[in-house]
Amino acid sequence: MRIFLAGASGVLGVRLIPLLVSAGNEVVGMTRSANKVQLLHELGAEPAVCDVFDAEALKRAVTAASVAMVMHQVTDLPDRVDRLPEYRERNNRMRTDGTRNLIDAAREAGVKRFIAQSIAWEPPGGAEAVREHEHSVLDFGGVVLRYGQLYGPGTYYEHQVPEPPRVQVDEAARRTVELLDAPSGAIVVTDRDREAIA
Repeated sequence: MRIFLAGASGVLGVRLIPLLVSAGNEVVGMTRSANKVQLLHELGAEPAVCDVFDAEALKRAVTAASVAMVMHQVTDLPDRVDRLPEYRERNNRMRTDGTRNLIDAAREAGVKRFIAQSIAWEPPGGAEAVREHEHSVLDFGGVVLRYGQLYGPGTYYEHQVPEPPRVQVDEAARRTVELLDAPSGAIVVTDRDREAIA
């Protein structure tokens, strides 16, 4: 399957590309940063440089990619956890406007499958944006993945384990690949969820 992965250079995106490719998929990896193109090549993706807020360019990029699925792993978060409050409105906009633009691009390109990152807790000052984001994805007939707080290399919790809900970042990527064919709905992806299934 050809997949348009928005947020391809993020903490989950860089893990997803090799997993998706090794499972036999082709990945068009979208990043807004031209200096990430070489990284995406090295990981095995076809790079596409585009900003999720440039709706028309995004439609062109998704249409040109000729994909069967759009995967939304885009966030707008700081490098340091103590700066999260400063980025709250930016990340809320990513969840609302960014999600709307990706869904519109998928519709324009005739893409039927849509998977989007969400969270398994209610963030301060962001609950309404999360609800709007999830509603948009489910209304499209897509899949919402409610990840726990990511921990492990490259995350805010590299050397400690956060309070639940949580999920190790490599496990989150593996679980995402397992859910490519999941029916429309919201799926919780946490360590505890995995323990309950086992």
